[in-house]
Amino acid sequence: MKTLEEVFETWEAVIGLEIHAELTTLETKMFCGCKLEFGAAPNTHTCPVCLGLPGALPVPNRAAIESIVLAGLATNCDIEKHSMFYRKNYMYPDMAKNFQTTQGPIAFCMRGHLDLDVDGRGATERYRLDALAPGESDGNITRTEDGYVAHVGITRIHMEEDAGKMVHLGGDEGRIAGATQSLVDYNRAGTPLIELVTEPDLRTPEEARLFMQKLRQIYLALGISDCSMEEGSLRCDGNVSLRRRGTTAFGTKTELKNMNSFKNLHDGLAYEICRQAEVLEEGGVIYQETRHWDPSAKRTIVMRVKETADDYRLFPEPDLAPYDLSDEFIEGVRAKLPELPDQKAARFAADFGLTSYDARHLVEHRATADFFDECMALAKAEADGSKFAKPLANLIINDVAAWLNAHEGTLLADTPLTAVRALSLVKMLADDTISSKQAKEVFAAIMDEDKDPEAIVEARGMKQVSDTGAIEAVVDEVIAANPDEVARYRDGNTKVIGFFVGQCMKAMRGQGNPKIINELLAKKLAE
Repeated sequence: MKTLEEVFETWEAVIGLEIHAELTTLETKMFCGCKLEFGAAPNTHTCPVCLGLPGALPVPNRAAIESIVLAGLATNCDIEKHSMFYRKNYMYPDMAKNFQTTQGPIAFCMRGHLDLDVDGRGATERYRLDALAPGESDGNITRTEDGYVAHVGITRIHMEEDAGKMVHLGGDEGRIAGATQSLVDYNRAGTPLIELVTEPDLRTPEEARLFMQKLRQIYLALGISDCSMEEGSLRCDGNVSLRRRGTTAFGTKTELKNMNSFKNLHDGLAYEICRQAEVLEEGGVIYQETRHWDPSAKRTIVMRVKETADDYRLFPEPDLAPYDLSDEFIEGVRAKLPELPDQKAARFAADFGLTSYDARHLVEHRATADFFDECMALAKAEADGSKFAKPLANLIINDVAAWLNAHEGTLLADTPLTAVRALSLVKMLADDTISSKQAKEVFAAIMDEDKDPEAIVEARGMKQVSDTGAIEAVVDEVIAANPDEVARYRDGNTKVIGFFVGQCMKAMRGQGNPKIINELLAKKLAE
């Protein structure tokens, strides 16, 4: 099988996403008063409405409608004032009423878009990106200095209810294949769910990953969902087809169902693109089907032949009246919009002089963005406090992020690192009290020992010596004691300066300021 890069020489991928998010921050289900609670005992949050018992009538959840309108406004959608619900008929073993209440051709949110910043290694997936000059556009992308911006259309965001949960016993990894028993938990049935459908504007697995990641950031900022991919409150279906470069007709698409991590979405799409290319190049046929990505085997597996809209026998929901959203309602929801990740990143760059790269990475997670804001609020009390923005950003993006990744499940708010401690740490680094290497040691000690950085530095005797006179005396001694190395340096072997720095640091028990040591060595060795 060819690599992704080799496939893209001949083929163009056309990718569209369907991203489902449960509105987990609401208290009750979409059409009844049953409590929303993940992990509750099976079938303890059900009623005649969400079980579809005869004579039970649905009552819409106003807060859910507000949430989807918030999502639409945050993703540049037009809010449709008039829309309605439909019945989607299908054999649902985990939906007792055997149909799903969803929206029809007109959803609450239509015709939106998001712009993706793609840079670094991810930008290399785009075919012939280097053929564009910075600022030049091609299709839906615009070249930047370190990558490109992709404009991705959003077809719609519609409201529907989630199904229940099947629990398969005796099979492999909880799957139905090989299972001896299948149980049903209806607690999740009726949970308010919003589904965002993109235009087929994505061209690489990395763009798909970044889109889903960005949408998650937006939903978290809005506070409409916990977006837990592990618990299934955020999941994605990826549709992908191939066409020869230079052609415009769409190929036959396959759907990757229920991708539950950013990595799985990327890797599943990458494999499927390469698989389709191999089939087509061997004269085979791609069938419209739903496939499952197996991360262990690193391949996709056929689940079923894809149904079409006609198979669902959609018709208007007779128990729910059409919706007419007023201007007053829409503007009331708009007033609740918080500062969104793109806006926050732009503010970080404008107010604190951060690069767009640093600003984007700070807002990847709401907790790190809020933590940076808290740190900079403290820094404002300092003279020229903005100078701490870059070292604080580096601390959060590098050290804090690495620590949280290594301690999966731990929230930043639950760690010993406070804004006061973070600012204190970068201040000691800025005024040369400690070196960058020592700063990493102090950070680790803060997280392990729950102590203030000043106390750690004092207890470990880590304060740097920055007195030029004291350092100069040591430099003179080291130079005098190593005439052979001095000769090698002056003969052009400048790398030997590392030896001199090491000897000086050894003589000063690791407490000499490396910057001053390097400056004095360079000056004296050049004499």
